Amino acid sequence: MDKIKIEDTSVGELNEIFGVDEGYLKILESHFKAELILRGDELHVLGDANVMVPLAELIGTLRELYAKGQEITINDINYLLKAEATSKTALNEVVDARAMITKTQKGKSIYAKTLNQRDYFRSIKKSDLVFGIGPAGCGKTYLAVVIGVMLLKQGQVDRIVITRPVVEAGESLGFLPGDLKEKVDPYLRPLYDAFHDVLGVEVTEKMMSRGQIDIAPLAYMRGRTLENSYVVLDEAQNTTKEQMKMFLTRLGENSKMVVTGDVTQIDLPKRVTSGLVHVADVLKDVEGIEFVTFDTVDVVRHPLVQKIIERYTVVDNKEKQ
Repeated sequence: MDKIKIEDTSVGELNEIFGVDEGYLKILESHFKAELILRGDELHVLGDANVMVPLAELIGTLRELYAKGQEITINDINYLLKAEATSKTALNEVVDARAMITKTQKGKSIYAKTLNQRDYFRSIKKSDLVFGIGPAGCGKTYLAVVIGVMLLKQGQVDRIVITRPVVEAGESLGFLPGDLKEKVDPYLRPLYDAFHDVLGVEVTEKMMSRGQIDIAPLAYMRGRTLENSYVVLDEAQNTTKEQMKMFLTRLGENSKMVVTGDVTQIDLPKRVTSGLVHVADVLKDVEGIEFVTFDTVDVVRHPLVQKIIERYTVVDNKEKQ
C-alpha cells in the first residue's frame, strides 16, 4: 500500500479538496482505477503504483486552489482530471486560469474556471469584438454579463446593452397574452437572471431605470449607434446573416461587443443560414476580432450536462455522415 502525506492541512481543507464526506474520492478512484482511503492527513492508495505521481500532482493543484480561497466543486474535479490526462503543464495552467473577475452582490467571488474561460476573459478585455462559441453550460453568456458589470463598475463603459433574437418555437408571439414587453420577456429571462446574480434584483432594476442596463430584443437594435457601451448579442446562432450584419454595424466609439452562441442549437428554418455560422467564416481573419471556442470540457453545470452534450454530439455526427 502506497500513501500520500498531506502536510500542514486542516479538516476544512480536506473537506474542500476531497468533498464533504469524501464525496470526491469516488470520482478520483474511478479515474485512477485505485482504492483511495483517507486517514487523517494521509491518503492511502491501493492499486497501480504508476498513479502515485499524477494523483499527488492533482492533490497539489487542489491545494493551490484552496490556498487561493476558491471553492472546489465537482465540476472542478472533473475538469482537473481531464487536464491531468493531458499533462502536468495543463494542471499548472488551470491554477493560473482562475482569475477573479468580480464579486456577486453577496460577496462571492466569480472566477474564470477553465482555460477557455480565461482566454475569453482576456480576449474581451483586449479586443472590441469577441465571439464566444460553444455548447450550453460553458459560461459564455454568464461571463459576458459578469465582465460587462466589471467594466461598468470600473467606469470603462457607461452602459450595458444585452440583446438576443426572438425566435418563435411552436407559438406565435401574436397569440401570446400581454403587451409586447410581456411577450418577449420570457426570451430575455436568462439575461435578467445573470444580472440578478451579480447585482441583485433591486440594484439591477435601479440601473435599468437609469438606462445603465438595457435588455431588449435584437429587432430593437436596428438604427441605433451604440457608443460608450458594452454590448452582448446572446443566442447568436438564431440570427440570420442580415441580422448579424445589422447588429455588428451598430458598434460605436469606445464600445465593446461580445457575441455568444451554440451552432449545434440552431432554431431557424432549415433553409435559413445562421448568421453566427456565416460570420465565423466571413470575419475569421480580421485583425482586432477574436473568436474563442468552448468545448464540452468547459461545461460548468451539472456533470451530467457534459455527458449529455457529448453523447448528442456523437449521435449528430453519425446522422450527418
